[in-house]
Amino acid sequence: MPTRNIAYPDGVVAVGGDMEPEALLAAYRAGMFPMPLKGSGSMVWWSPDPRGVLHLERFLPSRSLRRSIRRYETTIDQCFQEVVEGCADPSRPHGWITPTVARAYTRLHELGWAHSIEVWYEGELVGGMYGVAIGAFFAGESMFHRRRDASKVAVARMVELLKPYREAVFDVQWATPHLVSLGAGEIGREEYLCRMSTATEQPGPFDPGVKR
Repeated sequence: MPTRNIAYPDGVVAVGGDMEPEALLAAYRAGMFPMPLKGSGSMVWWSPDPRGVLHLERFLPSRSLRRSIRRYETTIDQCFQEVVEGCADPSRPHGWITPTVARAYTRLHELGWAHSIEVWYEGELVGGMYGVAIGAFFAGESMFHRRRDASKVAVARMVELLKPYREAVFDVQWATPHLVSLGAGEIGREEYLCRMSTATEQPGPFDPGVKR
């Protein structure tokens, strides 16, 4: 535990601990995710209430986004580390992905629990997202773009992957205005935990042997 007195914001439910794969997976199954808080001196674990989720049935891409979907190409798990590096770019405002965080999720990827969507334009990586998948549950951790709509295209690809699974949950942590425009909304913690628990017990798009 940190020794300094810090006023933690709403949504912080634990401080400290490690980021070993077992700890991370246990945290997600308990409705938590890690995100460093400047000045805390330790890893901070969050469980916002209400929680942001992307309602798959509400995802209706705009005309311009549909054009971008046709313009860009997407791949899955082809360059996970590069996507994390894009999300961790220190020039981005409000960056939070430390080397420790990057290593932890790269290890989860190596074990088959963390996945990336890559977005390409003329052979160049221009955007993407990564997150943790347990069955039909996907927790989006971060996304980036270097060309217009590239991160939205990554979201669209993830929605496409999850839609065939009736109990699927696409966790986006907080329903920011950007995500609300894509169909995200808020649900209470109790409902979130119930839906998340059900989704983790169902088959999902990243299970071994599933064609994508």
